Amino acid sequence: MGTLDFLINGFSVALQWHNLLFAFFGVLIGTAVGVLPGIGPMSGVALLIPISSTLTGGLGAEDAAVSSIILLAGVYYGAMYGGSTTSILLNTPGESSSVMTTLDGYQMAKQGRAGAALAISAIGSFIAGLFSLVGLILLAQPLSEIALRFGPPEYFSLMLLGLAAVSGLAGKSMTKALIMTVFGLLLATIGMDNVSGVARFTYDIPVLYNGLEFLTVSVGLFALGEVFKTILHKEANEGTIAKITRIIPTKQDMKDSAGPIARGSLLGFFLGVLPGAGATLASFFSYVMEKKISKNPEKFGKGAIEGVASPETANNAAAGGAMIPLLTLGIPGSGTTAILMGAFIMFNIQPGPLLFEEHPQVAWGLIASMFVGNVMLLILNLPLVRIFAQIIATPPKYLIPLIVAFSVFGVYAVQVTTFDLVLLLACGVVGYFLASNDFPLPPLVLGLVLGPMIENNMRRALTASNGDYMIFLQKPVSAVFLIASLLWLVIPLVLKWKGKKVDITESM
Repeated sequence: MGTLDFLINGFSVALQWHNLLFAFFGVLIGTAVGVLPGIGPMSGVALLIPISSTLTGGLGAEDAAVSSIILLAGVYYGAMYGGSTTSILLNTPGESSSVMTTLDGYQMAKQGRAGAALAISAIGSFIAGLFSLVGLILLAQPLSEIALRFGPPEYFSLMLLGLAAVSGLAGKSMTKALIMTVFGLLLATIGMDNVSGVARFTYDIPVLYNGLEFLTVSVGLFALGEVFKTILHKEANEGTIAKITRIIPTKQDMKDSAGPIARGSLLGFFLGVLPGAGATLASFFSYVMEKKISKNPEKFGKGAIEGVASPETANNAAAGGAMIPLLTLGIPGSGTTAILMGAFIMFNIQPGPLLFEEHPQVAWGLIASMFVGNVMLLILNLPLVRIFAQIIATPPKYLIPLIVAFSVFGVYAVQVTTFDLVLLLACGVVGYFLASNDFPLPPLVLGLVLGPMIENNMRRALTASNGDYMIFLQKPVSAVFLIASLLWLVIPLVLKWKGKKVDITESM
């Protein structure tokens, strides 16, 4: 079967009535998650994992997996759409990838052009979503075929590259990001050793023999951690919400946005494919590029439609691009895709090159559903933008109890142990303190997810080489990945050191 045949089969899965419902609810909840400042796609996806597994309980194993993943992926790219709403109307980014949108989006809103800004954001996001899907369809099969030739040394080095990439670009401090990565890897060692059968760090507590449950840790860190932050900092949505008048953009708006949307789609997609780069970096680079090539760069920051179209297109293209290394190589390039990978593993499905061979229904059903979901998002975002704007005004006193209830009941419904409820609460407290002190959480989640796979591949490689560590350098592909990992960590340090040196000389 060719790629087109697989895609047609994927649409036959995605267009089943229950999967259409899951896709619709996913993008609807995702948009709401993106609109609510502070929650973000990571918290939204983590929170929905237990609910999705409960909703699909009556389906077969494969059908339950594909339906749940469709729902969670819908939340992911739906949140990327919704993040622009608060940036434009309230000058408050829904998540980090929408920070650049505030620069011109809020200025447009103050000029009475909020509707045009939101519409261009939705159109740009839709085009970026389609572009990244075409890229995913074209690259998925060839990449997975190449990856099938990888042995344990190549996989070990590739996963190390994924960790290095996220650690090198996550948070303000690389040291803190590396600490969190190591912390995640340490948590992954808790439980029974798969090879020797020896219990590690279990302290004779039977419930720890299976290790820490990824679902409980991720929901605690992201969802409950955000709840504690909102309560303790008494956060509320303050400020005046800009009024939305005309929604349909003018011909001039469309003409001015065409170039930024095309360039943002291309740049965002390729940055999304790179592990660790992510939507935030894509939106930043896209905005800077548009300002550099503009004939009137002085209008940026004063309500330029290009300043809304470029970052919003780029962050959505990056979200689609980030699915490529996850599905084809089994390497999550961001915190959200790490959580999605955890969801795959929960359903006993291993993302990577064998995914398209062993579970084509899941892989191609997900890809087809992303196309359907993008169409749904465009239909939802344009006419219902005024309704989504009202979500911003939801008081925390209503929102917080709902998040806590979903977290507790969701985790308990999946695990059915009081230990996991205690762990959930502990992770919430730890997540709050870590985030409050600028310790990034995505590297921890990535370490927890990739830890067992890194260990298994390292052991298999060393067993084949009789304990010779040089096998990782003797294999050319493995050596390239290791060098890339080193460069990914060293280059930001060198650039930071040079930047400080320049600042010192300038101040003298």
